[in-house]
Amino acid sequence: QVQLVESGGGLVQAGGSLRISCAASGRIFYAMSWFRQAPGKEREFVAAISWSGISTGYADSVKGRFAISRDNAKNTVYLQLNSLKPEDTAVYYCAARPSYGTAWYSRVADFGSWGQGTQVTVSS
Repeated sequence: QVQLVESGGGLVQAGGSLRISCAASGRIFYAMSWFRQAPGKEREFVAAISWSGISTGYADSVKGRFAISRDNAKNTVYLQLNSLKPEDTAVYYCAARPSYGTAWYSRVADFGSWGQGTQVTVSS
């Protein structure tokens, strides 16, 4: 399985921005997604990107505010978080699934590889 390491989380004021990263081990064809989990809540889908980077998908709650991208030369996926709200506070996890092409995935059950998570806290 691929090893995933998230970084870049932190504390930010409402309305601010943050960029979090997920570095994957090895040069492998993977579709990547970001999920988040707030205390007492289930893990939920945030954003997804195909291995090619051509296709992306977003949860309605973050559409227009967050942007997912990837640099396959660096085996890294990014999530730019803009116009942050207190309800965006959560641990953010990246996940990987072997896939070559334009497919992206949004269900927790679609993924077998997960990172350890990075905390994003938005103060009001």
